[in-house]
This record gives sequence, structure tokens and C-alpha cells, in this order.
Amino acid sequence: MLILNRHTGHNGPLDPRDAETLGVGAAAEVERYLSHRNNHAPTPLHALPALAAGLGIATLHVKDEGTRLGLGSFKALGGSYAVIRLVLEEAERQLGRPVDVAELHTPPVRAIASGMTFGCATDGNHGKSVAAGARLVGAQSAIFVHAGVSDERVAAIARYGAEMIRVDGTYDDSIRESARVCAANGWTIVSDTSWPGYERIPGLVMQGYTAIIREALRALPQAPTHVFVQAGVGGVAAALAAYLALVLGKERPAFIVVEPARAACIFASAQAGEVVKIAHGEATVMAMLECYEPSPVAWRILSRAADAFMTVEEEGAVAAMNRLARPLGTDIAVVAGESGGAGLAGLLAVAEDHDMRQAIRLDAGSRVLIVNTEGATDPERYTQLVGVAPEMVLRTAI
Repeated sequence: MLILNRHTGHNGPLDPRDAETLGVGAAAEVERYLSHRNNHAPTPLHALPALAAGLGIATLHVKDEGTRLGLGSFKALGGSYAVIRLVLEEAERQLGRPVDVAELHTPPVRAIASGMTFGCATDGNHGKSVAAGARLVGAQSAIFVHAGVSDERVAAIARYGAEMIRVDGTYDDSIRESARVCAANGWTIVSDTSWPGYERIPGLVMQGYTAIIREALRALPQAPTHVFVQAGVGGVAAALAAYLALVLGKERPAFIVVEPARAACIFASAQAGEVVKIAHGEATVMAMLECYEPSPVAWRILSRAADAFMTVEEEGAVAAMNRLARPLGTDIAVVAGESGGAGLAGLLAVAEDHDMRQAIRLDAGSRVLIVNTEGATDPERYTQLVGVAPEMVLRTAI
């Protein structure tokens, strides 16, 4: 199901706060911070010409975040970046002077970080990023997970030294509990969603994501005409849409936001013209996208910079995982987790539907960019859904 953006602010200028947070200068600063990470390298951009031909488009490229900073997903860019920024800001406050990222591992800064605890709620990937960032700087972390987060994902976060706190209910319940406990204990909450009075830190998380599109635009032979990006609360979609709007202006590509049909809170907000919280229903296989209320900051951006909103079904997400694992022709194999291939699932659905193709002007000349937002962050689940272990898929890609 696909709808066009009919919001009155569509194609209007971004809020000045968002333009400052997600523009060229901020993105360049993110890359400077990343240059101080020992395991940083731009993630691959893969061309899939055989799949593009089969879909009746000119080109298809996938930005593969499955290797980002050794954490397996794009979330590695957001939570850990925000933690580093917040530690440096606290160091500046306590030391009474400017403190650069080059000083991150100096004894004075690490002593300050050791007295800080960072908390967040997560479906898996964001919590891993916050925990990894805390360990990197010598701080503590407390990660809140809801009932639907698998034991394997919990264990993957705990390996970074985080205190793991189980919360009954949904992701939204874990957000509320994390905010309550962090406030009570004086911990710093690093959420990837916003709420009234709490926007700056989610903005820093989103700022980290600009590295994805900055790297992609640098590597692409031509700017894309269409971009399909999946959304949970909307952070990564908003970050990429904002950067494209700010950098390319009227030449920006059509931007399509893709969500699970079972957790389509941004789609519902687009229908209503304002932030909508939807009812919790049956769980989706796209576990990292199972969110029931958008981030207000993300919606503020997407209402202006997104062009269409669509939903995909469960079988579509699994089909996308399998399509990437078993490529056509000489296309490279890509390991995409359950949520990682949702953008491709959206493209596949549009490509097969004449009306949807026409609605977003997808044709034989279209140059499409998608983002594989995660690798096999739950290898056992990946193997169940694809029928082959992720390491075997990666061997075929070499």
C-alpha cells in the first residue's frame, strides 16, 4: 500500500533546527569524529544490475550497513556518536575549556566518562550502539529491552558490558521505563526517538546517520532518482531525507518511506497529517522496525522531505532477504537481516504494481538507492528465514 505525501508542508523548507542538525556542516563533523574510530571504514555500495534489469529500472544500488563499525547495523553510527559527543560536552563543562574528539582517550576525559551512565530503550541495534559507545569512552550503560527482543540480541548487547533491564510490554513501554529510571538515577538517556522537551539528543543520534547518505552520494556514479528507506520511529529515514533535501534541493530524488504493515505508525501519521500512535498488534518479522509511534522530530522532517509512504507485508520482507542472499547473474550476494531488506521489499512491491510505479514515476530510466540497514544481527533467525547461514552467503559474495 502506497500513499503520496499530501501534507501542507511537503516540499517546504526544513525547520531551521533540523537544517542545522542534518546539513553539510554537521555531516562533515560526523565524518571527522568517525576518522578517530579505529575500526571505521565507509560501508560498501553495491551495484545490482541484474536485479535492476529484472525490475525494469536503469540502476539499483544498495548501501550495505551490515558491516558498520563491527556492530552489524546502521545504528552503530547514531547511539555511539551521541555518547561520544555528550562525554566531550561534559568534559568541556568540568574542565572549563574546549575538548576535541582527539582527546577522547586522554586520562582527564576518561575519568569524567567513568562517572557517567548512558541508558536507552532498544529493539536490539540502537542499544548495542549505545553500549559500545559507553565502553569505548569508559562509561557505563543500562539498556532496556521489551518482551519481544530475542535472547540472542540481548546477549549481543550484554557483551559490551551493559546492564540489561527487561521491561514487560512493547518497545514504547520500554521507552517510557527507560526515561523514568534514567531520570530517577541521574543517568543520561540516549534515545533514538524524541518527545516534548527532549529533542537535542535524538537529533545527535540522527546526525550520526548522515554518514550513510554522504558516503553513498560520494560513491554513486550519478545521484539517485529514487530512494527507498525503511522506518521504525523514523530517525534514519528523516536523517537521509533531510540531507538530500538540503544538498540537492529541487534536484533531490523521490524519497519513499517503507514500514511493516503491522507497525506502520508513520504511514498512519501521513494519513492523519499529524503524529499518530497506533495500536499494538501482531508482532512483525521486521523486529527492528516494530514501533507504534513516530519520533516527532522525524515526522517534522518527513512531512516536508518525504514524497511517499508505503507498507510491506511479512512475506515481502522475507522475500527481499532471500533475493539479496541469492542474487541474479553477476550481482553480489548481500546479507540483510529481517529489517535490513525492507527498503528492497518496498521497491519490489512498487515494481510489480503499475499504479504505484506511475504514482512515484518509477520507470526504465530510474536510478534507485536502497539501504540495507542491518546484517544478520540474529544469525539463528536469519538462517531460519533464508535457509542458509549468513556466513555461507558471505562466502559466495567474495
